[in-house]
Amino acid sequence: MVPIPYEIHTVLTDNGIQFAALPRNREGPTARFCRHPFDCTCWGHGIEHRLTKPNHSWTNGQVERMNRTLKEATVWRYHHESHRQLQDHLAAFLGAYNFARRLKNLRGLTPYEAVCKA
Repeated sequence: MVPIPYEIHTVLTDNGIQFAALPRNREGPTARFCRHPFDCTCWGHGIEHRLTKPNHSWTNGQVERMNRTLKEATVWRYHHESHRQLQDHLAAFLGAYNFARRLKNLRGLTPYEAVCKA
């Protein structure tokens, strides 16, 4: 595992079933006894889990844009012979992105520099 220079205190996810129980199962007498596995994992690490408001797509727009950037640089541009080759290519791209790419939104800093400055 790669060490990171900061502590994760909050995770913001959408309302998908991989992150939260169905809305109809979130309230009621059994809700306090039956927690979603993702909530249990967050709670076990001392991380607060927040959900986005339903039908507010702009909340996860940045995530969707980053996913598009990753796909453009890997699976849409190159044919990978194996899953391992894709993983290696993705790791190389993320290293270059995080340590070398200067972003306008970060005032010309790389993501790594922005994290260190924060």
